[in-house]
Amino acid sequence: MTYTIGTTDASTNGSAHDSDIHHHHGPKPRAPVADWATDFDHVDPGYAARAPEIWDELRRECPVAHSHRYGGTWLPVRHEDVCAIAKDVDTFSSHGVVVQDGRPEIPAPVGFAPPITSDPPFHRTAREFLLPAFAPKPIEARREATRETCRQLLDDLLADVEAGRTDVVDAALGYTQHIPVQVIADMLGVPRSDGDRFRVFIHRIMEQPGTEVTVEYEDSIDCYLDNLIAQRAAEPQDDLISHMTHAKIDGQHLAHEHIRGTCGLLIIAGVDTTWSAIGASLWHLAQHPTDRLRWLDDPEVRPFAVEEFLRFYAPVTMARLVAKDAEFAGRSMQTDDWVLLPFPAANRDPDAFDDAGTFVIDRRRNRHVAFGLGIHRCLGSNLARMELTVALEEWMARVPHFELADPTGVMWSTGQIRGPRKLPVRIVDGTG
Repeated sequence: MTYTIGTTDASTNGSAHDSDIHHHHGPKPRAPVADWATDFDHVDPGYAARAPEIWDELRRECPVAHSHRYGGTWLPVRHEDVCAIAKDVDTFSSHGVVVQDGRPEIPAPVGFAPPITSDPPFHRTAREFLLPAFAPKPIEARREATRETCRQLLDDLLADVEAGRTDVVDAALGYTQHIPVQVIADMLGVPRSDGDRFRVFIHRIMEQPGTEVTVEYEDSIDCYLDNLIAQRAAEPQDDLISHMTHAKIDGQHLAHEHIRGTCGLLIIAGVDTTWSAIGASLWHLAQHPTDRLRWLDDPEVRPFAVEEFLRFYAPVTMARLVAKDAEFAGRSMQTDDWVLLPFPAANRDPDAFDDAGTFVIDRRRNRHVAFGLGIHRCLGSNLARMELTVALEEWMARVPHFELADPTGVMWSTGQIRGPRKLPVRIVDGTG
């Protein structure tokens, strides 16, 4: 049997969540955007190419844009509006976080991928259960393994460069996209070689919402996780899946759908977001030799630089579903409308940050919202910061001088996570 990515009907194994795949009757083309204020589409290639400019335009024209696409979607772009919606869990439910044509059939408060799709009071239970694995100490314990991963990737990536066969490499395909994949694989206790499958799952779910991609159940993320959970239930190991499979909350084992949803969340949210942040940071450094030299010459600036990369190139736009008819910023929102929360747009709001549209490598006051805010602030922020820091440290130590080989060859992802998917760079001598 074949299925279609995008909506959330029940699949043949009797379960459903964001990654479920369903019956398919052919492709559904999307019309090009006519007006970003009234007809925006966050998966339009034009949005990926010039999102910061679009946010600026909308901030001046209509700070809360609306589109009839996906059954009704809103896009606030001011910092104050994004923050207000993120914190208002009564009006804006989290049981849908990826905009698509359908609506999730697994209702709040649990949702299909706890805790990110959970509303209070269940949210707190689901989140606190995971907190120990993502606390500073266990994440710090992974730093050296992550560093070794980066060094091995660079050995492989630069082999042809050091042999004199080429001076161009793809920093995204050969470096950034592998780092979080391997870290999450280690945490879940699965082979690092499964990373290729992770990338396929991410592309289907995050970059093609509502599109109709025919997939066999055996090739789906559901099947992949169902098998892993069954294995760990029978033969537990020292990994996160085994922990979830055998742990109890309030005296009860976690439901299978809860475990699968959380594991799916770690694969999707823990991989794409981080590789996007690393890739965007390298994209910036390839074009700004002054910042590159500042990083090299002034180690004390690096923690500030990491936070500014997170602010300026925040990769994540989350979503909410309107839980009840509401007036917001002078707009009438209807129950089950989507609301996108573009944290990157909030980070570029001149009312919230001095010189917001400029990358300032040593910015001291930087209360960015790259990791969201409110009860759903990113559980993996410690992990993401560690990976971004180590990835940049190791790249810059090995490749201090580089530039874009072909600016037109850089390809940015579409959808709710924005980052370079192809990043051809030329390794150069001297100061670049």
